[in-house]
Parts: sequence; C-alpha cells; structure tokens
Amino acid sequence: MSDPQNQTEATGVAPAADPGAAASTAAPGPGAPGQTLEQLQKERDDFYDRLLRKSAEFDNYRKRIERERKDFTEWAAADVLGDLLAVMDDFERALSAEAPAAAQPYKAGVELIHRALAELVRKRGVTPVDALGADFDPHLHQAVAYEAVDGAREGEVVEELRKGYMLGERLLRPALVKVARES
Repeated sequence: MSDPQNQTEATGVAPAADPGAAASTAAPGPGAPGQTLEQLQKERDDFYDRLLRKSAEFDNYRKRIERERKDFTEWAAADVLGDLLAVMDDFERALSAEAPAAAQPYKAGVELIHRALAELVRKRGVTPVDALGADFDPHLHQAVAYEAVDGAREGEVVEELRKGYMLGERLLRPALVKVARES
C-alpha cells in the first residue's frame, strides 16, 4: 500500500505532497537559501530604488495638492473681493461729492467705513495697480479712451477712471484708463 495510486483508490484521498520536494523545484523567493549574495544585493538595491521613487512621487503629489488648494482658495476669495471692490468704488464716489456742513458727521462715518473696508482688502493681499503716469499695459489696464495730451508721451496713462487691483500676482480687476496718443 505504499504506492500512491493504490492509496488514492483505497481511501479516495490523494496522499500529501512531500514538502521537501516542492521547495526544491520552486524558484527561490526573497531571502531564499538558494540565492547568492550578489542576487540579494541586487534585489535590495531594486527595493531601495523603488522606495526612493515612491517617496518622490508622494512628495510631488503633496506639493501639487497644496498648490491646487491655494489656487482654489485664491479663486474663491477673488470672487468675493471683486464684489467688495465695487462697494469701495461707491464709497469713493460718495466721499468725492461735496457735502453741506450739516452732513459732515455722516461723511466722517462714511470715511471710517471706507477706511475699514480698504484695510480689510489690503489684509487679504489686494493691492492697487499703479496706472496714472505709467505706460499702458494691456495686462493691467483697460483703455477706455485715447486722447491727444500736450506734454504726455505716446501710450502714457493720463487719467484713471476706475482703479485696478491685484491679488498677489493675479489681476483681480484691470484699471479703466485714458491713454495719450500722438497729436
């Protein structure tokens, strides 16, 4: 009954495989006794290289996510800040109007509100675009009119009709300007 064929027929169960026989025919795995020192060092170097690559990929992913989060935050803030700039323009127009003596306390209150609003947008990184006297830059200015002006050079901004603003390095709103042209 030592014949495997006879054991299967008698019991209906195949005999267990010899554990030593299977190990000798399989390819050596990591750290298997059949590997040489050179093979183990090569495998170690491969694993180390893969670790370095995965670490670099993860670092790049982290930086990209941080950059995208910052861009999204700036984009969302730009929308709200753009709306606030329109309100600031209204305050500036109100303050530029002549007021009778009886309305001076109200005008002082409006000035306080305007200063607080201007400080709020400044804290959020909004800076005005320098337009008056500068050369016309289509990336920063929007020309509304061209006019021949004595003493002004060609392409110089001679009047600012509405202030322009930057949010960091990004243009939030272009300045509406009048540009000098050749007479």
